[in-house]
Amino acid sequence: MRKKPATVRIARWSATHPWSAIGLWVVFVAACLFLGGAVGTNKISDAESGVQESGRAGKIVHSGHFTEKPEENVLITAEDGGKLDRPAAQAAAQDVIRRMKKLPEVASVGEVVPSPNGKALLVPVTMKGDTENADRRVQPLLDASAAVERAHEGLRIDEVGTGSTAKGLSETLGEDFKKAELISLPLTLLILLVVFGAIIAAGVPVVLALSCVGAAIGLSTLASHVMPETSAVSNVILLMGMAVGVDYSLFYLKREREERQSGKSHVDAIEIAAETSGHTVVVSGTTVIVSMAGLYLANEATFASLATGSIIVVAVAVLASVTVLPALLAKLGRWVDRPRVPFLWRLTMRSGESRVWPALLRPALSKPILTLVASVGALVLLALPALDMKLKQPGSDDLSRDIPVVRAMDRLTAAFPSKGTVHQVAVRAPASQAGEVKRALRGLLERTSGNKLFAHDQTPTIEESADHRVHTVNVGTPYQPKSDGARESLDVLRTWLPQAMADVPDAESAVGGKVAQGVDFTGHLEERMPWVVGFVLLLTFATMVFIFRSLAVALSAILLNLLSAAASFGLLVSVFQHTWAEGLLDFHSSGAVVSWLPLFLFVVLFGLSMDYHVFVVSRIREAALKGAPTKDAVREGITRSAGVVTSAAIVMVGVFAIFGTLSMVEFKQLGVGLAAAILLDAVVIRIFVLPALMAALGRWNWWPGRVPAGRRGRLAPVTTAPAGFGPVHHRAAEQPQHATFGSPQAYDRAGSPQGYDGVGYPQGYDGVGYPQQAYAPVPQGGGRQPYNAHHHGPQGPGAYDANHAPNPQQPHPHHHDATRPDSYQ
Repeated sequence: MRKKPATVRIARWSATHPWSAIGLWVVFVAACLFLGGAVGTNKISDAESGVQESGRAGKIVHSGHFTEKPEENVLITAEDGGKLDRPAAQAAAQDVIRRMKKLPEVASVGEVVPSPNGKALLVPVTMKGDTENADRRVQPLLDASAAVERAHEGLRIDEVGTGSTAKGLSETLGEDFKKAELISLPLTLLILLVVFGAIIAAGVPVVLALSCVGAAIGLSTLASHVMPETSAVSNVILLMGMAVGVDYSLFYLKREREERQSGKSHVDAIEIAAETSGHTVVVSGTTVIVSMAGLYLANEATFASLATGSIIVVAVAVLASVTVLPALLAKLGRWVDRPRVPFLWRLTMRSGESRVWPALLRPALSKPILTLVASVGALVLLALPALDMKLKQPGSDDLSRDIPVVRAMDRLTAAFPSKGTVHQVAVRAPASQAGEVKRALRGLLERTSGNKLFAHDQTPTIEESADHRVHTVNVGTPYQPKSDGARESLDVLRTWLPQAMADVPDAESAVGGKVAQGVDFTGHLEERMPWVVGFVLLLTFATMVFIFRSLAVALSAILLNLLSAAASFGLLVSVFQHTWAEGLLDFHSSGAVVSWLPLFLFVVLFGLSMDYHVFVVSRIREAALKGAPTKDAVREGITRSAGVVTSAAIVMVGVFAIFGTLSMVEFKQLGVGLAAAILLDAVVIRIFVLPALMAALGRWNWWPGRVPAGRRGRLAPVTTAPAGFGPVHHRAAEQPQHATFGSPQAYDRAGSPQGYDGVGYPQGYDGVGYPQQAYAPVPQGGGRQPYNAHHHGPQGPGAYDANHAPNPQQPHPHHHDATRPDSYQ
């Protein structure tokens, strides 16, 4: 006897022990949150996050164990930005010094520094404590600066520094994310209400997804003590968790409802959903995890952290879908369809043959080669701009100028360029060489003093570690971080530094800073990209071959997902490397795409797109295994899965598009890129490219595997709501195996249950799934067979003539749908 799949066995246990399954899930989520909160998060340090020369510079500085103190800069300028009233400004500066010295949060206050252009004064302030939580302690200093501004009319008092900048940005971004959360949850619920027409059914996926996000955040906190975590992990977990958590629950719920609508009992419907959609969820989750694992090959701490968080939340979502979701459905019973939203409920429960999806699929199935060439050509044209993609790290010049602290930073760097873009020179040598190192660094600074690539408003200070082994100095440049001038100054400094240190034995030197980190990070990703892409493609190909036993399916899946990813990259370049969409999306184009985005976007898109691909191709294969010809199998598989895939895609596009409204350009690019790619995948790939390709390949789709040859006849019409949201009614012969929890069935040597034919239909049914003898040829002169050769019937004596047309002289005893044999069951 063949053992039932693990998803079925787990679902059966959960459905028959619902309170135990629900209780275990609640305990699991609570334990993850408690343990994560108890151990805390191990954040990535500067020494761990850098790559190439800037990474070496970070490690050198870290080895010096310098005490970092939060620095604040109080800037005094004219309110109108013009000429500064020097006596009034000096009085305000003294007021700042007096107020700051009274604060317990302040360690020291420096001397007043005039700007070279005479339009500003600067008061440097050093805070007590470390830099990690300076933003939580800076408010008294901000209040003091505001009080000085109120007391001195005609002057503007800005404060920019470690704590104030972090506080200003975090407040703005925090509001952004709160807004995104407030919009995304109601939007997701609204979409699911349209899908299900019932409040509980719509709420189950959202609640389950949120529980997955909570558990994953706790687990990622634990994992951070093995692999340090970046601050963006929680955002990625929320994004991925809501996307896959809702999708997987949606797949399961729709199939369970579909089976109940076809007449199955509640428990039987759960088992069938576990065997079909549950299996698909496991496979889809595996492909997403495989894709995200490719980020480890980037050999960079931030990507490794993002990969870990994503893998954890996807694994938790899969676990929830195959364990606690069947228990919830079993416990809710028919209440899952309550309370019903009147209009939406009627919309989802409308039956009748779907007209939308067959109409959309008609070009691909009737003229597959032409449709394939046209649709692929359109995607290639959309992808062409990606060939001109430029990569850069985001910087302060990418921040919205609507943020007050960003405008204050602009005024500070305009008056004091050395406070803006800074290169950090780091040198490590034996303590005995400390004097030589200082002389070499002073020579380097003298060389920069007359060069326009570097800032000269303040004299750089050489800092020495306590053990005299490490020396650092910051060299400013008057250019924005992503400008050509900043890059040129970095190249010059990296050329001069080895020359300066040539006479210092055993000296290790490097140039770091924001500009260097961006340049090195981009170069590192360009080197590692082929390895990551190759790994993802190879493992995804192997996974698809293992699942479908078909090289053709695996290869086509790879090519189609590469095509949709390339098209989304082209769209990303078209939008963000040019200025035409700046007003529409409220951003300032830097002429480049954020450097980390293409790699991260590729693995996420590949995983999520494969999600849909596995689900759709599984339904096509189901129909093909029943003996349907290729085009009929494609039509049935896509039409039956269209409602679920469309619903899931709408949820994802809605959630991702919200990220396009955030202030930071990297989140805008992430949201627009993901939303566009999912939309292209769900519409162009699934409606045109995939069906056209499979129709053109015919039986070669399953090579080197085999499926039964297509039989004559046709499948019953697919019944869905007009938008693909409605229920699907199966004939009894179409139901998947293992429909009950009853006694085990005996199987023949071919692996089919006894009493079933080789295609999987019960004996006594033909190869298309209709009862044998139900469609016997009509005898000449009419007949008494219940159905005629064209599947029309039932017939009373003389009800149909020899041409199978109704006999007008013989009224029908009943009114029937002539194309629905299951109407007579």
